Amino acid sequence: MLKKKLFYLCILWVTIQSVHGEKYYPFRDTNLPIEERINDLVSRLTLSEKVQMLKHQSPAIKRLGVPAYNWWNEALHGVARTSEKVTVFPQAIGMAATFDTEALEQCAEIISSEGRALFNEDLRNGKTGDSYRGLTYWTPNINIFRDPRWGRGQETYGEDPYLTAKMGTAMVRGLEGTDPTYLKAVACAKHYAVHSGPEFNRHTFDVSVSAYDLWDTYLPAFRELVVKAKVHGVMCAYNRLNNQPCCGNSVLLHNILRNQWGFEGYVTSDCWAISDFAHNHKTHANDIDAVSDALLTGTDLECGNLYQLLEQGVQQGSISERDIDVSLKRLLNILFRIGLFDPVDANPYGNIGREVIECDAHKKQAYEMARKSMVLLKNDRNILPLNKNKLKKIAIIGPNADDEQTLLANYFGTPSEIITPLKSLQKRLQGEVEIDYIKGVDHLRILPDAPSFQEIAKRAKKADVIIFVSGINANYEGEAGDAGADGFAGFASGDRTSMQLPSVQLSLLKALEKTGRPIILVNMSGSVMSFEWESQHVDAIIQAWYGGQAAGDAITDVLFGDYNPAGRMPLTTYMRDEDLPPFEDYAMQNRTYRYFRGEVRYPFGYGLSYTTFQYTPCEADSVVATGEEITFTARVTNTGNRDGEEVVQLYITHTEENTSPKPLCALKGFKRIFLKKGESQEITFTLTPEELALVEQNGMVTESSGKAEIYIGGGQPHQSAGVSYPLTITGDNYYVY
Repeated sequence: MLKKKLFYLCILWVTIQSVHGEKYYPFRDTNLPIEERINDLVSRLTLSEKVQMLKHQSPAIKRLGVPAYNWWNEALHGVARTSEKVTVFPQAIGMAATFDTEALEQCAEIISSEGRALFNEDLRNGKTGDSYRGLTYWTPNINIFRDPRWGRGQETYGEDPYLTAKMGTAMVRGLEGTDPTYLKAVACAKHYAVHSGPEFNRHTFDVSVSAYDLWDTYLPAFRELVVKAKVHGVMCAYNRLNNQPCCGNSVLLHNILRNQWGFEGYVTSDCWAISDFAHNHKTHANDIDAVSDALLTGTDLECGNLYQLLEQGVQQGSISERDIDVSLKRLLNILFRIGLFDPVDANPYGNIGREVIECDAHKKQAYEMARKSMVLLKNDRNILPLNKNKLKKIAIIGPNADDEQTLLANYFGTPSEIITPLKSLQKRLQGEVEIDYIKGVDHLRILPDAPSFQEIAKRAKKADVIIFVSGINANYEGEAGDAGADGFAGFASGDRTSMQLPSVQLSLLKALEKTGRPIILVNMSGSVMSFEWESQHVDAIIQAWYGGQAAGDAITDVLFGDYNPAGRMPLTTYMRDEDLPPFEDYAMQNRTYRYFRGEVRYPFGYGLSYTTFQYTPCEADSVVATGEEITFTARVTNTGNRDGEEVVQLYITHTEENTSPKPLCALKGFKRIFLKKGESQEITFTLTPEELALVEQNGMVTESSGKAEIYIGGGQPHQSAGVSYPLTITGDNYYVY
């Protein structure tokens, strides 16, 4: 009898172990420190298993109960590429136009909540290896939008390093959460570094920049996200920098990222970038040398299909298993911190469920963000806002008047409802104003069997006002391989070769102008249009970007004054294509507002309102010692007859004469505020030694003594109403970093 009982106990023990065996490994013990758990798991893995876990499709290791995990996911302006219906915000460049870090952080919190809800569900169901379902989001894109022709520039926060750094930081904080142990989701700063087109040769291109431009323009946002925002991921770029592939670049990855900045997170390659080493860049003899060099330099994870060759690298002696362990532990730290190895309810984000996805609060935020992103560029004779009581008929014309796909841009998710300008006008004005919709033309060409431009103009002349919804979409600007349409101004692999509106749209606009009816141009694009003809002949221009699921309602609100626009340009609108330096020239001379000396159409930081604001100076110190902070305050008053928002901006201009390069002026502070008509508010900015510093020609960031001017206003100095403060910096040079 005793033997029989022992037999059944043994059977029960074996059964428990076979079903719940993973509970008996220390790496499963949530009471142990993460480092101890990681070391335990690594000690149990074979070399072959280790190298497979260094790839973006990390397989399950069933013998240890290690789940599969797919690292590749996107969340540029909403959870992307999932089959689920999710909330979609304006494209990143549109969110940059809000100049509102608090609003962007709220958007990021929403994105991580919706993504976390999907992940929690997968974790409970034991399905964590599917594509685009993980919590490691390869966003934000904080490359500098140095040239408006770059198709992927729409994914960035614009041309300015300071704005990019602050908006990128907001995205990181919103995505990653505030828990000291667990990450809500994982952000990734990309593409490190010096990467902003062209797209067609990104797999072979070698960027060469001065130390000055590297540290003054291309690295500040990355430094901010690594050193201050503590981002947990970095993605290295396709191109070479100074003849070393970025994903095997010892200066970028080892010297700067790990040693100088103290980065402790993980580095992933851009997808299939490691295969470029031997086959496109020709910097390595073969793929085994390439993967060994990439890992030794600091690329922990490969998005691609070569890192399995690391096993041969160990066998050949070009890399050691200990080197592999270093990268693997960095990756496992991320996986443990998102809760991959723990019961869902063990972390504070485990109770986020499907009910948050597309909830009313999330849809409201998408709507608010779309409204905040709208930039009013022109408003002759105050034609806007329109008075619907004085309108009988509106003609809405153009390729983007009712194109849902345009509003989603690239790297997008899909919402349950997408509101185009046409749908919004029809819904809002039903029974009050007649809406006559004429698509007129496609983005690049005349539509088959479409009426002639003369016929369209004749029909539009019967309306009181013409709303022309112009622009392009992600088919004509975007990442190489994603933007696949042709025919736009010599279109090449996602980049544009012209800032002009496509000629077919411009031709139709010229025909409509002859009607004598007021024309309001609502433009959708991920970059600037030069508006050379349009700025002289239409009555109003709204830059609407790619506004996400609620863009149509946001546009209608601005058109009819239900919302007072306050968006600002995160890019410079140049006068003509000829103003642009060669695309492949990465020197910053004559690029962006900080270095361009010519006339511009709409400057960085520019945007109109339906009200007016007055700036009054407040007392301020005029002298600061190097290494110290200083504050500046201005009183802002809404002097118009409407409530409205203002984007208060602070710029510094170093006026001391010397031979070193320096920006003409540089944004060093901004705050979006709301003021009722007649209301005033004092806005204070504190400038740190870092914000007062200049970059030396050798790349050192130094606060040096000298003269400067501080400007606070609604835009750049000499281009907006504001106040100026003289500043003298005294003392010895202060090395900032």
